[in-house]
Amino acid sequence: MRLIGHLPSEGSATRFSNFLYLQGISNLVEEEKDGWAVWVHAEEELERARDFLTGFLGNPDDPRFQKAQRQAREHRAQEESKQTEREKRFFDRGKVFRATIPYGVGPLTIFITVACVVATLVNMMNEDGSLRGALMISQSMTGLPEVRNGEVWRLLTPIFLHAPLLSNPLHLLCNVMWLLDLGSMIEGRQSTRKLLMLVLVIGVVSNVAQFLQSGPLFYGISGVNYGLLGYVWMKGKYDPSSGLFLHPQTIAMMLIWFVLCFTPVIPGIANTTHAVGLAMGVMWGLLSSLKARRA
Repeated sequence: MRLIGHLPSEGSATRFSNFLYLQGISNLVEEEKDGWAVWVHAEEELERARDFLTGFLGNPDDPRFQKAQRQAREHRAQEESKQTEREKRFFDRGKVFRATIPYGVGPLTIFITVACVVATLVNMMNEDGSLRGALMISQSMTGLPEVRNGEVWRLLTPIFLHAPLLSNPLHLLCNVMWLLDLGSMIEGRQSTRKLLMLVLVIGVVSNVAQFLQSGPLFYGISGVNYGLLGYVWMKGKYDPSSGLFLHPQTIAMMLIWFVLCFTPVIPGIANTTHAVGLAMGVMWGLLSSLKARRA
């Protein structure tokens, strides 16, 4: 980079710099004790730039210099627009192939899984039912008095309770396997924070919906799992760069199970948590996918 001269003010230096830019001459202006220095990057442009500087110093009000400010601004705006279009056409390898990147079991997924297992085992051994009473959404059929008195954890904690292992081991086993699959995928390919938000929001809303429909006698994390299913389903379909994906057979199997739970074939299921969880997950995944596609 070579110095070609000085100009007396920032305004004149900026105007001349813009003129050089329009001529295709890369340059830099900076303040020095002798005024504003004009530097040119390319050695082969030195003589041409010096000639322009001589002309500018002789007649700075020449219309070709006066127009440079507006023309340079328009030209830069066009360049920025072209660069933005080029970036939109560029595919980040990490995003394109994110669905093929392996992931492990995330810390939040492990924590929720362990909490489900421990709560179920302790509740099974606790003959007086005190743990179940502390974790269920309420011990009242109406009004959620415990929550109103500050026990807000009850809005979520029914997800940790499951049927006793001796009478129905599949309830906990299936839910934990489902959580390990979906939760780990979301946590590994998006973030622990994303999974936490999904679990909290879907868990609370689906639990409250089930309480309003049938009262407090329900438990299990399957409503959250259906929410995670809906979220991953929509993200895989409409936002492949998210790295989330479900095989169509998996989706079909879970939807068949969803319908069967509404029939006498599988009685005693908290179907409202399933329906609300699935609906929330689908909407969350769909809306976030549309937002990602507009970005």
